[in-house]
Amino acid sequence: MSVSNPTLITFVIYIAAMVLIGLMAYRSTNNLSDYILGGRSLGSVVTALSAGASDMSGWLLMGLPGAIYMSGLSESWIAVGLIAGAYLNWLFVAGRLRVQTEHNGDALTLPDYFSSRFEDKSGLLRIISAVVILVFFTIYCASGIVAGARLFESTFGMSYETALWAGAAATIAYTFIGGFLAVSWTDTVQATLMIFALILTPIIVLLATGGVDTTFLAIEAKDPTNFDMLKNTTFIGVISLMGWGLGYFGQPHILARFMAADSVKSIAKARRISMTWMILCLGGTVAVGFFGIAYFSAHPEVAGPVTENPERVFIELAKILFNPWVAGVLLSAILAAVMSTLSCQLLVCSSALTEDFYKTFLRKSASQVELVWVGRAMVLLVALIAIAMAANPENRVLGLVSYAWAGFGAAFGPVVLISVIWKGMTRNGALAGILVGATTVIVWKHFSLLGLYEIIPGFIFASLAIYFVSKMGAPTAGMVERFDAAEKDYNLNK
Repeated sequence: MSVSNPTLITFVIYIAAMVLIGLMAYRSTNNLSDYILGGRSLGSVVTALSAGASDMSGWLLMGLPGAIYMSGLSESWIAVGLIAGAYLNWLFVAGRLRVQTEHNGDALTLPDYFSSRFEDKSGLLRIISAVVILVFFTIYCASGIVAGARLFESTFGMSYETALWAGAAATIAYTFIGGFLAVSWTDTVQATLMIFALILTPIIVLLATGGVDTTFLAIEAKDPTNFDMLKNTTFIGVISLMGWGLGYFGQPHILARFMAADSVKSIAKARRISMTWMILCLGGTVAVGFFGIAYFSAHPEVAGPVTENPERVFIELAKILFNPWVAGVLLSAILAAVMSTLSCQLLVCSSALTEDFYKTFLRKSASQVELVWVGRAMVLLVALIAIAMAANPENRVLGLVSYAWAGFGAAFGPVVLISVIWKGMTRNGALAGILVGATTVIVWKHFSLLGLYEIIPGFIFASLAIYFVSKMGAPTAGMVERFDAAEKDYNLNK
């Protein structure tokens, strides 16, 4: 690997820019609210792009294109489910959660919100929800580190072990330094880079394979069933892929963007920007994997790395088809996808440890400066655990993400969704929802029941548990009063 390698230089410039943004954010971080939620100051553009970028991790440019390359359009049901889920999350949860967290003790984290919303004096709801965040997010962080390692490994010929540390170092640096503002500002840059890469790459692949007609003929010649949306799928298979959309209601790193918006008025504009960005990115991702079938069937001499690991299809197309400087920018988009999500996850884990354990149970009187530095220390701790989990080079990005996504979607999704639309929900209902959702995902995954993605039974059973357990009791007058005040505030300002 030569130091003059244009791709390496591009990567170094990109990483340096992200760390510089972290240093700028450091100057605006004065207390724990700034470090965890940016002082609730995000405008609609940053809210939209930050929510999108934090959602679309390394699987957007690696896991999903690889699945499409292997199986054809039948894998694109996942994109349909995600678009529907994200839209409903923006529509029903975003604005209401922004207002409800403000009316419930100005909550900074999901466990903090649950604790205040349901007047949980025991601390049990806070502890259990924080534990769920730490367990599933550490797995999720590991998936991001695996994706970053794969990128550095295939781009620079590093060993997997070296690539593991190289891929994680920059993200840890700017998250550690700048907290939420650094993460949100860098997300906006990274979202722009990702959409540029995912619009440009499929167009160039089409041109390289001779245009739309030639490309489609080549894909059909390789395997006519590549066009079949129902190829090798069953009703349960399609429902499982569509079920990914349910996960949006419970993802703490996405919900944090809603909580950090400067006002409810910003949400509607943010929804339009975010959904446009998401549809274009997912369309580009599907196109990269699909058109890649035509390109590599026409050029089998360069198909070796993709045959060995289909998740490298975007990486290989960028390296083969573009000038090294442009390839460096495109490959930085993968790094952007990885860094944007990993940084959010590290920050949410850090906030759970700092706000929900350290401040609540160990140091109630801790100063804001102390809490910010504890938060930074927790970023390092979680990152090191995730790196250890990612050490197995056989890890696949999509597999790790699917388990963590299901865990959050089932444990938190029904609780968050129902808590912002139904005043009759109780503390015991919330507790039952989290426990039933998380347990169902773990058990269902272990036994692979019916071949159904574990998020679906987890979401259904958790929702039923919330309803029936809540009906066994009743919310307090204070809970109903705060809910009504928040709902009135939302309807006046949306």
